[in-house]
Amino acid sequence: MNVLVTGAYGQCGTAIIDHLGDQSEYDFTYLNRSDRPPDHRYGQHDTYVADITDYGAIRPAFDDMDAVVHLAAYANTDGDWEDVFGPNILGMYNVLEAARDATVESFVFGSTNHVQGMYEETLKPEIYRPDFPLTIDANDPVRPDSVYGATKSFGEDLGRYYVESDDWPRRFYTLRIGTVLPHGYDSPCGPAERRVAAGDITRDSHEYQQLVMRTKATWQSRCDFAHLVGCCLRDDEVRYGIFYGISDNDRRWFTIQSARERVGYRPSDNAELHTDQRNDSVDEQG
Repeated sequence: MNVLVTGAYGQCGTAIIDHLGDQSEYDFTYLNRSDRPPDHRYGQHDTYVADITDYGAIRPAFDDMDAVVHLAAYANTDGDWEDVFGPNILGMYNVLEAARDATVESFVFGSTNHVQGMYEETLKPEIYRPDFPLTIDANDPVRPDSVYGATKSFGEDLGRYYVESDDWPRRFYTLRIGTVLPHGYDSPCGPAERRVAAGDITRDSHEYQQLVMRTKATWQSRCDFAHLVGCCLRDDEVRYGIFYGISDNDRRWFTIQSARERVGYRPSDNAELHTDQRNDSVDEQG
């Protein structure tokens, strides 16, 4: 299967490289707006260098592809409209249009839990407790917590429009990704440890503990993320589906039942059982 990955050197894209890149059933092409030097952890891969806001530049990369995993985006909740419009609105349209024009069968879209992030905003920190009585699925209303979340909701809707109004892509998989972390920080303590490394907080602080509690609910290990992507790439039955990118965490409020039943998702990690609670020495980030 020929697969194009956009945004290949971000946190999610490098998880695909690490955990699916050597599997013989896939022939990956990586598209990114910049390359990596040869001595970088991910510098040994051929890269199609282009910006998704430039349709003419990205279009040739879609030829002969069976599937696209679209991860390129502005991915911060603190972004304003100027930050998100190019990559998340225009870029989303360009990638879908290129997939349609190149008759790509499957489209896996890296969406975000922030399309329903207002549930968390109104219920935190109590929502982080393992016994908090809330389960959210794809039938619950979209409640973006940011313009970033709203643009990802737009991407989900645009994908549905394409598969229901045109012949290509034939299948569209929305992954509402939780917390996927870079190589070297892949644990429930990862976000807190990054802030410790940056000098923003200390490990004995209230902020550290709150961040760990949240991540124990939203974490998806790099292995589980790549596995979920692989489940979607192998599937040939789903026309349009929304699946939550979360490991099998005790504290999660997003359900993974649909992903289990429809695409065979079988996560191997549970944040509550993860033993590597600190990352005192951290490898370079993706």
